[in-house]
Amino acid sequence: MILGWVVFAVLSVVLAPTVTATTDQADFLPNKYESIKGYELLEKAFPQQQQSGATIVFDRGDGAALTGADLAKIAEIGKGLKLGDAFGSVDAPVPSPTNQVAIVNIGLAQGVTGQDQEDLDQVADLREALGKAVDGTGLDEGVTGSLAQGYDQTQSGQNAEIIVTFATLGLIILLLGGIFRSVLIAFMPVVLVGLVSVVAGGLIAMVEKAFDLNHDPSTSVILIVVLFGIGTDYILFFLFRYREARRDGQEHRESVAYSIEHAGEAIASAGGAVFVAFMTLVLSTLGIFRSLGPSLAVAVAVTLLAALTLVPAAVTLLNRALFWPSKKWREQPTGTRFARVGASLGRHPVRYASVSGAFLLVLAVFALLFNPTFDLADSNSASDVESAQATATMEAKGFSAGATDPTPIVLHASGGTALTEDAVKTFADAIGAVDGVGQVSATTLSPTDPSTALVMTILDSDSASTRALETVKDRLRPAADQAAPEGSVAYVAGTSGVFVDFQAAMNRDYKVVFPVAALIILLILMVLLRSLVAPWYLMIAVGLGFAATLGAAVIVFQMIKGNDGLIFLLPIYIYLFVVALGTDYNILMVARLREEAREGKEPREAAAQAVRHAGPTVAAAGVILAGTFASLMLAGNSLLLTMGFAVSFGIIIAAGVMAMFFVPALTALFGHAAWWPGHSDTAPPAHPTVGADAPLEPHNDPVS
Repeated sequence: MILGWVVFAVLSVVLAPTVTATTDQADFLPNKYESIKGYELLEKAFPQQQQSGATIVFDRGDGAALTGADLAKIAEIGKGLKLGDAFGSVDAPVPSPTNQVAIVNIGLAQGVTGQDQEDLDQVADLREALGKAVDGTGLDEGVTGSLAQGYDQTQSGQNAEIIVTFATLGLIILLLGGIFRSVLIAFMPVVLVGLVSVVAGGLIAMVEKAFDLNHDPSTSVILIVVLFGIGTDYILFFLFRYREARRDGQEHRESVAYSIEHAGEAIASAGGAVFVAFMTLVLSTLGIFRSLGPSLAVAVAVTLLAALTLVPAAVTLLNRALFWPSKKWREQPTGTRFARVGASLGRHPVRYASVSGAFLLVLAVFALLFNPTFDLADSNSASDVESAQATATMEAKGFSAGATDPTPIVLHASGGTALTEDAVKTFADAIGAVDGVGQVSATTLSPTDPSTALVMTILDSDSASTRALETVKDRLRPAADQAAPEGSVAYVAGTSGVFVDFQAAMNRDYKVVFPVAALIILLILMVLLRSLVAPWYLMIAVGLGFAATLGAAVIVFQMIKGNDGLIFLLPIYIYLFVVALGTDYNILMVARLREEAREGKEPREAAAQAVRHAGPTVAAAGVILAGTFASLMLAGNSLLLTMGFAVSFGIIIAAGVMAMFFVPALTALFGHAAWWPGHSDTAPPAHPTVGADAPLEPHNDPVS
């Protein structure tokens, strides 16, 4: 089995295709949205139109205003730059109204999207050349713009991946080593999940290539956490059950078989629920989630398969060496802490259900104050990177925040009717009067298609800010529709237009993806538990956990830290990791509770014993998974900081409140009714046992 996995990993590496990542959010939107329609027309009617690639920001080192000699030197520097093939023409320097700063815009070369790593890497060469060019001139310089921001974001992502990987591995080694006091178990997830990640990475690349899915660079960081987080959890599920069997006197191989039978059911059910939750993202209209969902689902499927095959094989092979150097693993634990909690819960289920439910409900109320923000540039890069500093300098010294990222409006007449210059000018004048539009910088009729014109605008706020989105959605698009000449349509594109459409697509996804995922998980729980009652309060608990997690993030970042809002992707990420992965702990606890009930225990006693025996597993798994997601907070950008806190806190809630207290207390209160109509809490019919004392009887039935 182990050899088969090694071969599988080698083949995955050899056969995996190369997949190019993209940071352009427009690549993730379908073409039914206005911004994408505008870009498609722009590409056809203005093939010579260069997208903005980079903006060089010049100011004096002594803080004085730029002189005529300074502007001449800046123009000389711009003309003398040796640019890579990703860049196009270099514009003349444009001073700010205060003469405190000047910008030089550089376009992208024809056919360059600015998303390939080779293009992004040319930013480093540009910055190095500029540093030499301004030496001794008294000028300071900084490079911002789309290509520079993309480069800084990629560098930040690579740094985040390194930090998160080492933090995750270190945390897993320390926690597992402390729990089991075993060297081999401490390093087991590093080796086994490392092997699984190689297989998963190859299969994910094949899936993305086969179905033409876009690949977001943040996926790599998330995959590290998911693979090692749930992989370690499933290893824990198996090892705790294996150690319990050995302590009860079972032999080594019997204990492995016993653990596969008992822990395997919970692992398979939990993994199946997580797989389905991730796969429902294919229903999203956004390509970022249609690609992320299958990628995570493949990772979970491979991890689940490894938990049921590779992990038992490794445990079987290691045998007595597994727990080395610990000698206390054979001793029955006193279990006083979890035994006391379980006994108390069994005696007072109303108290535990009320307190834990009230805690979740109070936090959930704050989720109503969630204010989404679409400022991905701020969220994906640290404030001390060059592109962010250059933008701040430009804005502080007289330029509009939208100057580096103009908003194009494409005017198109139906039926091929030619647009006149007067009609386009009248349209542009109406656009210039819109509140939030700083200026109309250019109007151009297409040289190849007289029915299409381009009106370039500059917003007076950053194109990714909430104000810019409000300008486009509430004022600019309605004004453009009204001012468009008869028989023509106006499409507002640009970053702001893309994010407005992104918001509409997200709102649609919330109404489709969440309900479908909840329904499918509910059906899985009904099949697993053979009950129509327990799955409902399990789903209610999961919903409360989701809202409580979002509410906690609102309290910390909006109310305490004072942020204007939280990144709009946060609810989806909470759904992915808190709802999907948090369901694991509920399933593990309920499966153990049912097992205790099948042994003849009454509902309250079964709940008490389930907390006693499954509590340590849930607690350890929750701490490890929460810790791996908390490592994202070390990545150095606000998106991963927010996501790391929210998801780790949500997992602590899922494991330490829902699975440990809320769900077993409710199950104890419902009693036998929780398992209606399947009554799966009763002992199953006895079957003849095959063993030394029960020889196998011959069967004449040909089917047998």
